[in-house]
Amino acid sequence: MRKHIPNALTILRFLMVPLFLYLMFLYRGSQGPMLILIVFSLASLTDYVDGMLARKWNVISDFGKIMDPLADKLLVLSALLGLSLLPPWEINYLIFLIILIREAGITVLREVLQQRGRVVPADKLGKLKTVMQMFGIIFALAAWGILPSISPGLRLGVEIWFWLVVFITLISGFNYLKLLFVKEA
Repeated sequence: MRKHIPNALTILRFLMVPLFLYLMFLYRGSQGPMLILIVFSLASLTDYVDGMLARKWNVISDFGKIMDPLADKLLVLSALLGLSLLPPWEINYLIFLIILIREAGITVLREVLQQRGRVVPADKLGKLKTVMQMFGIIFALAAWGILPSISPGLRLGVEIWFWLVVFITLISGFNYLKLLFVKEA
């Protein structure tokens, strides 16, 4: 039974994405920012817990190697879209667009490699990218939910953080791209 828990957590994270999108784009209640923060934080926590349990119980599966990063991408891209389109942040839309293109490209690349019989899990730089993205999103959502207003300095700091995330995202993407040209031993 426990061997299915990490994959169940990944599926739960997929199911939380529509709830997150609803809260981010459609819900207009006064508690919206805090609810958005809670849903995103819980979904992010499932990412950490499913990976930890899969390693601890030695139940790493091909499903998890493929679907876990995909669930992360959907969650993060949903949040970045909201942070770029909606007040109070309205971060530069190019941040979302660059990360979207990289994530779509890596998803296609993983599919190509899987067709060649290679399942490629996230590497350390890819995991760092995900942690940085989630940290920045949680910080921005927490500030939105807690602070009465977002100052221009804070907005600039968050935008700089996400440009750093774009840089790490692109570097980690090139690491995956190299796999197309390297034969598996």
